[in-house]
Amino acid sequence: MEILDAIRANLLSPAVLFFALGLMAALTKSDLKFPEPLYIGLTIYLLIAIGFKGGVAIAEAGIAKVWLPALAAMMLGALIPLWTFPVLRYGGKLSAVDAAAIAAHYGSVSAVTFIAATNYLKAIDVPFESYATAFLAVMESPAILVGVVLGKLATKKAGEASGASLKQAMHEAIFGRSIFLLVGALVVGALCGEAGMKKVEPFFVTPFQGVLALFLLEMGIVAGRRLEDLKKVGPFLLGFGIVVPLVNGALGVYLGKLTGLELGGATLLGVLSASASYIAAPAAIRMSLPDANPTLYLTSSLAITFPFNITLGIPIYLEIARKLYS
Repeated sequence: MEILDAIRANLLSPAVLFFALGLMAALTKSDLKFPEPLYIGLTIYLLIAIGFKGGVAIAEAGIAKVWLPALAAMMLGALIPLWTFPVLRYGGKLSAVDAAAIAAHYGSVSAVTFIAATNYLKAIDVPFESYATAFLAVMESPAILVGVVLGKLATKKAGEASGASLKQAMHEAIFGRSIFLLVGALVVGALCGEAGMKKVEPFFVTPFQGVLALFLLEMGIVAGRRLEDLKKVGPFLLGFGIVVPLVNGALGVYLGKLTGLELGGATLLGVLSASASYIAAPAAIRMSLPDANPTLYLTSSLAITFPFNITLGIPIYLEIARKLYS
């Protein structure tokens, strides 16, 4: 009953309800649509706010507390594509390029899933390390780089040149908008500290939940419009998009415990490990692996894993953490 109560509490949170409203808008073919500049603006705001608050928290906690779990997060980001690639390639019988593209998305992370998890933990009074945003910042690039390298190796076997595009991919993975803003804002927050936070708190803290609600409304619309693609991706990817997050989530929680995080922090590392990117990874993959099928990697990450995580997954990862910590 405890896990059912947790799932119910999560489903009734404003973030999830606005996501459901967006899904309903898409399914009922409403003409509700966000202008592209507004969507980009909301994304930029959320990434900067997350990074800045994480940087302030790192300044308060000190590097000595952060480095070990952050290193574990980087390792997870790099290793998840390595084990999911053969599952997709041989279990799902996908092409090497498609398998690499999907693996990169699942090694990478979803900032909005992370925010939903922090909101949920706050709502049920489960404490967590305030510097957990650092894990979000360091997991994205390794996964994209590993996924692109896997894809380029397959391309190279087919006799195509890969050096120049691999270099472009590395540039995108390190300096792409999402990672650049997250890491940049993290550094700014670490340099400013608590004194700097007080100056921008009315902008980055107070309106944050409202901006998140708007963003999730838009994500609901986008995910709803991709539900038709579920017929194309087949039962294998449908199962993959649910089972793999559960495995990765449990692995993230376990590593969080090993590196000394408290229960809430380990839950957040599990959530990040279970999430799949739909902002940074698609941009990098579209440029670096143009032969990969967007229907496969976007539908699996956005229409399957993202809704599963923000509705059912987050309470499940917390329950896994509770079992490990009991």
